[in-house]
Amino acid sequence: MDKKIKILIVGDIKGNFRQIFNRVESVNKKSGPFDILLCAGEFFGKNNDELIAYKNGYKNVPIPTYILGPTSEDTAKQYRDMDDGEICQNLTYLGKRGLYTLSSGVKVAYLSGLEETDRTKGMEWTFSKEDAQSVRNSCIASKGSLTDYKGVDILVTSQWPQGIDRKKENASKLVSYLAKSIKPRYHFCGDSAMYLELSPFRNAADEVTQFELVTRFIALADVNNTQKEKYIYALNITPAEKMRVMDLIQKTTDEIASPYTEVDLRDMQQKNSSDTNKQYFYDLETDHQNQHHRGKKRGFGYNEQSTKKQRPVFDMEKCWFCLSSAEVEKHLVITIGENFYLALAKGPINESHILMLPITHVQSASLLPKEDWDELEQYKDALKKMCKKEGQVVCFIERNYKCSHLQINAIAIDAGYEWKIKHSFEDKSEEYNIQFETVPKIEDPSDLPDKGPYFVAELPDGTCLLTQQMKNFPLHFAREVFCCENLLNCDEKIDWKDCKLTKEEETGMVLKLREKFKPFAFS
Repeated sequence: MDKKIKILIVGDIKGNFRQIFNRVESVNKKSGPFDILLCAGEFFGKNNDELIAYKNGYKNVPIPTYILGPTSEDTAKQYRDMDDGEICQNLTYLGKRGLYTLSSGVKVAYLSGLEETDRTKGMEWTFSKEDAQSVRNSCIASKGSLTDYKGVDILVTSQWPQGIDRKKENASKLVSYLAKSIKPRYHFCGDSAMYLELSPFRNAADEVTQFELVTRFIALADVNNTQKEKYIYALNITPAEKMRVMDLIQKTTDEIASPYTEVDLRDMQQKNSSDTNKQYFYDLETDHQNQHHRGKKRGFGYNEQSTKKQRPVFDMEKCWFCLSSAEVEKHLVITIGENFYLALAKGPINESHILMLPITHVQSASLLPKEDWDELEQYKDALKKMCKKEGQVVCFIERNYKCSHLQINAIAIDAGYEWKIKHSFEDKSEEYNIQFETVPKIEDPSDLPDKGPYFVAELPDGTCLLTQQMKNFPLHFAREVFCCENLLNCDEKIDWKDCKLTKEEETGMVLKLREKFKPFAFS
């Protein structure tokens, strides 16, 4: 039997950070360990001073915690100066909308804020019909096969859906549409002064899936509410993808009718849904690419509008590196495997600067399932052989800090400079007062830190430099090491945005890399 994943969900925190994190720490010691904490409601409040101790490192957030966006103009201000979604260690803003997949396979869909009105259209704390449809599409596209869709494990929304409680004034038809469409096993809401848990209700089969899947709706009260209503919920769950269909559709004695049958959702449906369902994956096939089965329906994209203050959105339509992204640059992809793919780095340091990326959304190598890790190692071996033929050595670098999608930079240089690489890392770490630990070759995801951010560089001899000293870690640290005078002597390339190439130049480099890699391809 697959191991159950333990997750905590909390309602509106509203600035009561000390109370909730103390409670989570207590629950985690007594009944854990829990994998993550999800905040379904408003995280910030009128007074947020209690968060300062966590930001400064005097107090620790006990488990990885993910929050939704604002539901008001006042709390929206708290998000505007946020760097890449990371608030402090173990505390991350997910973004307005998206689908986040844990390493265990648990899929969490989320939609932040309140449904927009004519008066609030386009505001930071509101969402639109397009936002709801985007989450719906991401959930279905994540499976890759509509006929086998088993729903998502958890849906988290700030706002209640219409149909649950007629007395609930601030309820959203768009949330009802989303929940009815993606058929979550659990739907958690904040934006409530009360706790409510409905009996399970069954979702009818439709054009998305032939299965009649069950949803359990739970609304959580505010932290520190005076009525002592339940505000935190512990969930033990096996990912739907690892369950038998019979277990998912098994009937229970206390089922109720779906609350969405009386909600008119006809104006929410997309036109030509059968055609729309076909657009989730993008054809990468070109005259120069391998005709790999997995490569025929994929796409690749970078966001050219990236800025320092951009927040990560765990949404395959918006993530720069998820292959089902709608914002794709097909010409950057070198080759595609079952779980990983290779692409030319944007603003490459040299013609051998390659990115190794998981096809689906995984945040760090420490969270990779074994099969993904094994394929990653195969790609590393193939790149080493390719570089050796060119008289080069290669260094593999991961920065699990202020990035939402796992990126491993493979940077190759002439073999005669191999001895300088470690010295360059040492010089640069001394400049920034960063302490690195030299460790043997990392053989398994469990060899990497399982909590908090980290930086790791695998040197050509197989040894690794590892640090978790990530507060104010320089984002271009690895590029500074390789661009320094002692190695590639190209300081002008430290920031990738300063050395972007034209599409024609990128295409030419990718074609050369495809030809070089072809003799070493294993998929």
